[in-house]
Amino acid sequence: MVQGTTSDAGKSVLVAGLCRVLANRGVKVAPFKPQNMALNSAVTENGGEIGRAQALQAQACFLKPHTDMNPILLKPSSDTGAQVIIHGHAISHMDAVKYHDYKKVAMDAVMQSHGRLEEQYQVVVVEGAGSPAEINLRANDIANMGFAEKADCPVIIIADIDKGGVFAHLVGTLDLLSETEQQRVIGFVINKFRGDIALLESGLDWLEERTGKPVIGVIPYLPGLHLDAEDAIAAEQILDTELPQLRVVVPVFPRISNHTDFDALRLHPQVDLHYVGPDGDKPAADLIILPGSKNVRRDLQWLRDNGWDDAINRHLRYGGKIIGICGGYQMLGTQLSDLHGVEDNAGVSAGLGLLEMTTELKQHKQLRQVQGTLSLTGGKIEGYEIHCGASSGKALGSPVVTLDDGRTDGAISNDNQVLGTYLHGLFDHPDSSAALLAWAGLETLQIVDQREIRETQLNRLAAMLEKHLDCAMLFPEHFNLKEAVGE
Repeated sequence: MVQGTTSDAGKSVLVAGLCRVLANRGVKVAPFKPQNMALNSAVTENGGEIGRAQALQAQACFLKPHTDMNPILLKPSSDTGAQVIIHGHAISHMDAVKYHDYKKVAMDAVMQSHGRLEEQYQVVVVEGAGSPAEINLRANDIANMGFAEKADCPVIIIADIDKGGVFAHLVGTLDLLSETEQQRVIGFVINKFRGDIALLESGLDWLEERTGKPVIGVIPYLPGLHLDAEDAIAAEQILDTELPQLRVVVPVFPRISNHTDFDALRLHPQVDLHYVGPDGDKPAADLIILPGSKNVRRDLQWLRDNGWDDAINRHLRYGGKIIGICGGYQMLGTQLSDLHGVEDNAGVSAGLGLLEMTTELKQHKQLRQVQGTLSLTGGKIEGYEIHCGASSGKALGSPVVTLDDGRTDGAISNDNQVLGTYLHGLFDHPDSSAALLAWAGLETLQIVDQREIRETQLNRLAAMLEKHLDCAMLFPEHFNLKEAVGE
């Protein structure tokens, strides 16, 4: 199990890399995260919802994502409450206090999933959540040491040296664990090191002497490592200014979800992508994309409070294009109703009025992987649905996609300036990405395949880990076996 001294210490990336290291050696390996709190999610083939990071880790194992890889997913809808998803399906909204008591029940679901994975795979690589040293969260813990103790799982602790204070993070985290938990820790990993390793060696010697735990490896900082983020928005881009450019602006809602939809755009050499938060300027753009939301009516009000409704209307008057995805699509209609309080307090909100349709939020969530044909070009599109709303109205007579199951999805305005769809992952497939960018005004463009980018980055990460980690110490049976046969 990989646990971290902090959030964003590198747990998700290390698990993905270790999974690919083992999978490349022919080991049957699977990822597992007992509990994940994130608004980036993926839909599995069996119609469930898991964290996006576990879908990436499944790809690292050459597997299709499965709900057992992330049995508990929490999707925050406010500062104190979240939708609780067990084995891929939403069961309830709970506040933090209620969920803390519910963890005893959730642990059963966690152990059921972990047991099934252990029966099928030679190795299960587990990812913790946040830090195991959060004293206030230790009771009934299912995400870190609570799970490790229950499953009798060895633990490595990773810390990000780029944040500073790496030795304090590691020593302090270890000191705050119980005696049995400390014994469970088999070593440390230091992440994102820059510079000459010789300058770090005295510190590594001190750490090993101070704790009695080995440093399993020091991972160098990898510039340009582009993998799906678990929750934080990644803004790094690779632009080729010699090529025609398309400027894309995405408002960052307080409850933005599935912003990994835009990773393919962020990595496209011809897309100048700007995320704009509440205090950011609204730059001129060719395309504005309204992303998904876990609290659509509240995020719609946030748009209005921050002047986005006026900015969008001005953008359209100057000939710009708009795309709405999932919650952003629902905002484009004339009315959005949540009569049952599915996401927040029950009520009705006026939409932006850019598409002739209304949306009603329903208690049953739609979860599907889909394929179809894009109406703009007749090209292939792949994606997934995660939404509680059902939309209807005249606008749906001009759909964006004809799905292989016979349904249609989305709507395009009569003036061809506004497009909305429930499908996430629009830009991941090269055909649909090219068609949508051309629709937005990018005439001569390069083709970018997001899946190929992931594969390249996973292999790059795995090669780096084999070089800088003592993988034989972590997985002696699988590494020594290969060495014994001359590989």
